[in-house]
Amino acid sequence: MYLLGLIGYPLGHSFSQRYFSEKFAREGIQGVEYALFPLPDLRALPQWLAQHPHLIGFNVTIPHKQAIVPYLHRLDPVAQTIGAVNTVVVLPDGSLSGYNTDAEGFRQALLAWLQAEGASLSSWRNAEALILGTGGSAQAVAYALRQLGIAYRFVSRYPKTSDGLNYRDLDAPHLWERVALIVNTTPVGMYPDIDECPPLPLHHLRARHWVFDLIYNPAETLLLRGAKSQGARATNGLEMLFRQAEAAWAIWRTALPTLASS
Repeated sequence: MYLLGLIGYPLGHSFSQRYFSEKFAREGIQGVEYALFPLPDLRALPQWLAQHPHLIGFNVTIPHKQAIVPYLHRLDPVAQTIGAVNTVVVLPDGSLSGYNTDAEGFRQALLAWLQAEGASLSSWRNAEALILGTGGSAQAVAYALRQLGIAYRFVSRYPKTSDGLNYRDLDAPHLWERVALIVNTTPVGMYPDIDECPPLPLHHLRARHWVFDLIYNPAETLLLRGAKSQGARATNGLEMLFRQAEAAWAIWRTALPTLASS
């Protein structure tokens, strides 16, 4: 029996185990199990790996996507550029290879959303995106936006760069004339804390704005509900979850020939 899984903390919000379990049943994939492993402290990673000798790969979620990098033996070029990892392959010799499928998952989900709404990227070429948060998911979103030619700025409580924005800066009305897309990469509003919302001045949102919340549990966060009430288009991160999960599965099958034959 091969073992795959997800590490992070907390994991009560995650749909990953259900997604892969349903995928394995639907596609007749046998001999593979996907489990959740709440891991509050990455210093426990070596011990956890030793306890699971049948582990062939795992996903990484908050708060470990950046912190796990020093534990890895090699990084895919995309993951190295982003500086964050959400997919790991455990090779037969025990070494760990890190990848990032969040960026591709977000890129595909964003393009699919645009297409479904009858819109195109060309309308955003002279606009910019706001990325709420600066963690591993935020870096993956930034990478995808660079690929698509969309300018962006990070928003956080404590900006890390000179061009970063504080949430207080978002009260400037002229800012919203340039903004087309807002992407929430923070866990604010995620289950079980569903009554929370990033401190975004929702009254500035209009029909020309698009809000993408990476959270998918609950399906409609307070942020998405507020955005819709202002006439903005809004979507959650479920499609991104599906697409990054399929990209991770493709990596595991490619990296491990014995899994590919299962």
